[in-house]
Amino acid sequence: MNKAELIVEIQKLLGKDASKACAERALNSVLSAIKTGVKKSKKLQLIGFGTFSVVSRKARKGINPQTKAQITIKASKVVKFKPGADFKSIIK
Repeated sequence: MNKAELIVEIQKLLGKDASKACAERALNSVLSAIKTGVKKSKKLQLIGFGTFSVVSRKARKGINPQTKAQITIKASKVVKFKPGADFKSIIK
């Protein structure tokens, strides 16, 4: 599913009175709030869905796929998502 398909699903869930533009604004608002929450507090927990958190990655060795030369990948911070129990249960 891509963003356009997700907007259509949100529109269906909001009901017949909701427009596609309204569903897109709702999705963009939620995504923006998640980004703001993670940036501000480094952790955002949505009970039943999952937890977004910022984690530090150590520097590590890698290989350039074109030249096969070894390179050093710098340390960085990345966002990690850990799904909640309710979210995991739909996959089974």
